[in-house]
Amino acid sequence: MHELERQYHIHCAPGEVGRYVILPGDPGRCASIAAYFDDAKLIAQNREYTTYTGTLLGEKVSVCSTGIGGPSASIAMEELHQLGADTFVRTGTCGGIDLDVKSGDIVVATGAIRYEHTSVEYAPIEFPAVADLSIAMALAEASRALGYTTHSGVVQCKDSFYGQHSPEKSPVYYELLNKWESWKRLGVKASEMESAALFVVAAALHVRCGSCFHVVWNQEREKAGLDQDMSEDTSAAVKVAVEALKRVIAEDKAAK
Repeated sequence: MHELERQYHIHCAPGEVGRYVILPGDPGRCASIAAYFDDAKLIAQNREYTTYTGTLLGEKVSVCSTGIGGPSASIAMEELHQLGADTFVRTGTCGGIDLDVKSGDIVVATGAIRYEHTSVEYAPIEFPAVADLSIAMALAEASRALGYTTHSGVVQCKDSFYGQHSPEKSPVYYELLNKWESWKRLGVKASEMESAALFVVAAALHVRCGSCFHVVWNQEREKAGLDQDMSEDTSAAVKVAVEALKRVIAEDKAAK
């Protein structure tokens, strides 16, 4: 296929990706996610973007990594959409905020706080960043069916990882600390870096998107002296994303 037909960043061409796409951040997770597909093949690797395509329940599906944060995630969604993708499931990691959210739990985002900049280039700040209802429900149902402790609710999205973990070092520490206190009082479940951008870009493109996360750590539980163990095994969130996508595919087939 002529090289010019390939998307500029993800390096995929027409016919090489499915309608349904799982979006992890880390390129290193793509192979393990693709292992859940039938007949999975590596399609392309460029920058932070690694893409595999296979099938689930007979439907063409892909996994494409997005790197860290809203800018690179929105590029992936835009270019995958150019190739026909219209259903996206983000799977990744998060840090807990609400005290009930423990390391190793699963968080399903129903909406996201737009404390980042990518989304404002797609919609006014008054427009909410919300997950597609059918995708969010499939993720929550899949997580519970797999036996994981599951939390559904609003997550916070930021552009600076260290703005969360070392806010005192920032010249705008006063704003970061005050905003964080607001998230706590509002019962926000967790903090991560992509959902707000993905939900708003999905709305702009008229496609479906949902997100689920593995909780690595909860700094608020640590501050409160509550028990927890750091959990970096993301396989549970991957299983949830794959199982949820199967449910969505089955529902789509039944609706035809």
